[in-house]
Amino acid sequence: MRKERVLSWAALVTVWVVWGSTYFGISVAIETIPPFLMAGFRFLVAGLLVLAVVGPRHARGARRPTWPHIRSAVIIGALMLVGGNGLVSAGEEHLDSGLAALVVATVPVWMVLINALVTRTRIAATVVAALLLGTVGIGVLVGGPGGEVHAGAVAMVVIASALWAAGSVYARSAPLPSHPMVVTAIEMIAAGVMLLLLGVALGEPARLRLSEVSAASLAGLAWLVFAGSIVAFTAYMYANSTLPNDTVATYAYVNPVIAVILGVALGDESLGANVYLGGAIIVGAVVLIVTGRSAKRRSDRAARPAPTDRPTAPEPLPGSTEHRADPAPRPGTAAPAPAPAPATCTSTATPEDTTTP
Repeated sequence: MRKERVLSWAALVTVWVVWGSTYFGISVAIETIPPFLMAGFRFLVAGLLVLAVVGPRHARGARRPTWPHIRSAVIIGALMLVGGNGLVSAGEEHLDSGLAALVVATVPVWMVLINALVTRTRIAATVVAALLLGTVGIGVLVGGPGGEVHAGAVAMVVIASALWAAGSVYARSAPLPSHPMVVTAIEMIAAGVMLLLLGVALGEPARLRLSEVSAASLAGLAWLVFAGSIVAFTAYMYANSTLPNDTVATYAYVNPVIAVILGVALGDESLGANVYLGGAIIVGAVVLIVTGRSAKRRSDRAARPAPTDRPTAPEPLPGSTEHRADPAPRPGTAAPAPAPAPATCTSTATPEDTTTP
């Protein structure tokens, strides 16, 4: 038990650090590789590697993905990896990686809001407060004291965050293969192809000079492929299966802090008052969402009637449909982890639900 706990926390720390580092990895990779081509190559290679490992056992025979499975995975990949990651990669051409990470930290807020709108459930006061806080935080990042930020690039990353959240919400009800890594592989392969085609359509091949691609950009790309897309997801899957959901969900506000630290320490990025203040407000909005869900779950558990020694109704017969699990969490209260992961890892959860760009 002690060894498992140590491994669980080691996996979570890996998620904190590696997913937090992907923003800096993107900034280094796009120094000499155009953003959509870089992202397309990243996901195509990572997806093919994942499929090569899990496909023989989990994507054959009765477990072979059907057309509805593939269609859903392509839609999710288009929303989360093309619209989400692709736009973040493009936005980082004009933004520091740490600042981009702070904007993306609003994803859990967008997820809860979009889920409430889709399911037509009442939007809780905490969600409204978190959305307002997040909006104020982004405003401070752009126009706060000491801030000279490319407003268009920030808008691009905000749209990316909303698309990422929309894909996460869609993934929860979409028909998908039973094994989450098969889902991930299909999403990444489809998104990789779409991103490469988008890069070609935008004329990025004319900007790519193979002889000028730096070793640093290649190292950044390799880090994104292996560490960011494979190692960190595997660590997430393990942590998510052995630690409480609320503990795993801390990635949502630890990742941007790691991103800011790495950007300043390794990338010589600026850290003005706007980043301190705006970042603190955005992280506060995420904390409000995560802790709000935790409190809701605890109150719901406390409200359930305690078992009595003498049942008030006849016990159901073995195998009858009266033996049911507790109802699923209420729409709009799910954690950003599918699982985002993210949502917690169920058969329809995708790693990208939680993966940062």
